Amino acid sequence: MTASLAPFAASGVLVATGVTLLLERSLVRLLAGVILLGNGVNLLILTAGGPAGEPPILGRSDPDRMADPLPQAMVLTSIVITLGVTAFLLAMVHRSWQLTGGDEVQDDTEDRRVRLRARRGELAQAVLDRQEAYRRMVREQRAELARLGEARHERERREAEELEQRILDVNVDLGRWLQENKDEGLSTERLAERFAEAQHAEDVSKEGRQERVRELRSEFARREREQAERERHIRRRLRTRRREARKQLRAAIRADRERQARAQDPDLEGPDPEEES
Repeated sequence: MTASLAPFAASGVLVATGVTLLLERSLVRLLAGVILLGNGVNLLILTAGGPAGEPPILGRSDPDRMADPLPQAMVLTSIVITLGVTAFLLAMVHRSWQLTGGDEVQDDTEDRRVRLRARRGELAQAVLDRQEAYRRMVREQRAELARLGEARHERERREAEELEQRILDVNVDLGRWLQENKDEGLSTERLAERFAEAQHAEDVSKEGRQERVRELRSEFARREREQAERERHIRRRLRTRRREARKQLRAAIRADRERQARAQDPDLEGPDPEEES
């Protein structure tokens, strides 16, 4: 005897679809899953029950040509069970629609508490992660500011050394010039002009250094203001997200309480998980 693979494939598709629908929270989908699963099992039994034959009734059919009665009895039993489960699920769907206005499976008190605790833990962890990210960013920016301050001090030190070196070079040049021209009988006016030129060069160098220091300080102050503004912006965003997380948690708790109030089931009433904690 050879059997076709098409009925087995159809049975497998029906059973897989039925099991998938049975895992849903909607009672209507559960009902459809039970019906598909029952039909798939019935088709599998009929396909595996052997070839077709005459009715299995003694006196009317030849025993050699009778069909196997066991698969037929099993199919009839499966049909009866499927009809009973279908009627039961239809009653549950109608009752759930009357009480809650929907067909989803309601969680009991413990499931609701576990779900709320898990969600609260996730929200708390998300807030902690945001805080840690903010602290890490603040540490990085403060380290950057510290590096900028060290670089500024290093530049000021190098500029001071350069200024001292320039002054020393000017004094050396002045001493060499005096040494070279000491026998020429320089007048007091010429010496005064030479000293004035050296003083002017020193003043110009000092003013340039002071201007550079003022620019560096202004740049550092600007960076500090920008850093403070970024920190304030991050704090505002963090507070906003905390408020949104609390609102979402309170909305979820209110929705569960409203659903329980519509159901009017005293077994589902219980203390608030936030009050317990």
